[in-house]
Parts: sequence; structure tokens; C-alpha cells
Amino acid sequence: MVAEQLGLEGMPQRLYACTPSRLNAWLDCPRRYRMTYLDRPAPPKGPAWAHNSVGASVHNALAAWWRLPERERTVEAAGSLLARGWLTDGFRDAAQSAEWRDRARAMVERYVARLDPADEPLGVERTVSTRTDRIAVSGRVDRLDARGPELVIVDYKTGRHVLTPDDARGSLQLALYATAAARVLRRPCRRVELHHLPSGEVAVWEHTDESLRRHLRRAEQIAAEAAEADEAYRERLGPPAVPRPRPGDGAAVDHAPYDAMFPPRPGNRCSWCDFARHCPEGLQAAPRKEPWAALPSE
Repeated sequence: MVAEQLGLEGMPQRLYACTPSRLNAWLDCPRRYRMTYLDRPAPPKGPAWAHNSVGASVHNALAAWWRLPERERTVEAAGSLLARGWLTDGFRDAAQSAEWRDRARAMVERYVARLDPADEPLGVERTVSTRTDRIAVSGRVDRLDARGPELVIVDYKTGRHVLTPDDARGSLQLALYATAAARVLRRPCRRVELHHLPSGEVAVWEHTDESLRRHLRRAEQIAAEAAEADEAYRERLGPPAVPRPRPGDGAAVDHAPYDAMFPPRPGNRCSWCDFARHCPEGLQAAPRKEPWAALPSE
């Protein structure tokens, strides 16, 4: 380890500051992690994704709805908030954007119709954080409910796939949110929920103290790997030199010096990677998708 090589073993370790998204990025693809969190300036991303615009528009509308005075939390208000805050990036054309604005508005209105406006959440888009002797992790919870003496993590989903309790059980993000919320608010938090707005289904998992500890240990293991790579980057590698592209070319990067610490993990996910244009292995592994390809069909 770097600390041992420098003769610093036995000294307190610097906490690795992270979010669940950063940890998952390292797991998914260290090369993408490097481009996202370490390279400065960051390589230019590809075009925006329409499904991200849908998701962000829905999340923003629901957060704004809960911030209204209780008497103004109506179904119609939720639809109006969605329409006013609609994001248009990534759609094929204005007609497709308008179609999805109407579909998203209906989705939000159906969801809000099942809510009790008086059932005030403890937090909306609330940042929670916790630390161990190895990591300091923080993140923003879509909604934090109080149900009896316990807290519940609520995460909104707008993707095409209906989610299952296994998705909730295996989510590192939700488990870390539950651990952090419990420590910040000093109340038990074991239940995590994925609210799938397109279908109206709710995937639920009730964690135990031990299952939450397992997720936290897993986060520490991921963080240890990423922290070692981060330090190697700062001390020995530094940002890659990007050759100036010729007209019509992508900016080719020589990844060889970085791949020992930040190897690519090519696969089907490469079709959706924001940095695919800078990754020959990713381009070869999966064809690039159109920005609107993840929008579910009727």
C-alpha cells in the first residue's frame, strides 16, 4: 500500500469522502470513474439523454409539490409544476418532447393523487451523511418519511423496468441513505422503498441492522480500492494529455498509463456511457444509442 511505502503505517487514515454514486461509478467502470471524478478538465460528454430529462423533471416537480403550502398541494398543482419545469434535452424533436411532457404530467398526477398532502415528510431532497473510521459518505434522499417511530427512505424511479424487492434489497445507495438518516436524526431507519411512477408499483425492503452493516462494510471495501487509485492518480499519473482532435474525430486519449489503476469494463452499459467517444473498448463493446432510446414505448 502507498502508506506502507512511505513509512506512514500506523498513522490515522484520511477519510475517503464519497457519495453512493461515486462508489457505484468505481464498481461499474474505473475508467469512467476517472473521467468523471479525477480528470480536470473533464473530457467532454456526449449528448444529453432524454430519459434523464424525464427523470429530473419528475423529481423536481415532486420536490416542489411538497414545498407548497399544504392547501395548495393538489393534483393540478403537481401537473402544472411538471409542465413549467419541463426539461427538453435529449429528445428527437419538439414533438417527442411535448408527447413525453404530457405523459410525465399524467404520471406525476396519478402518483400525487394517491398521496395525503397533510402527511408531511421529514425531508425532501434532504442531504444526509455518516462516517466510519474509513469513509465519509453523503447523499441526497428524494423523500424521507416518518412512519411511527421509524424513518423510511423513498426513492422515485421513472425508468422502463418495473422494480422488485430484490432491487431495493441490493441497493447500496438506499442502504447508505438509511444508515446516514438514522445517525443524523437518531431514529431507526431500516425500510427502503423504490416508487416506480410509470407503473405505480412500490418495491420495499426491510433491512436488519446486520444487512445495513454489510452494505456499509461493502462501501468501505469499494472506497479503499478507489482511494488507492485516487492517490496513485494524484501522485504519479495526473490528468492525461488529450491530443487535439482533427475535424470530425473524437479526442483520442492514450489510456495505457492509466489502465492498471483505472481499467475499462466494457459491456452493454457502454452504449449509455457519457464518455464512450473517448473509450475505444467501449465503442467496440456496444453500439452507441440514440439519446432518446431509453424512453419506454407504450
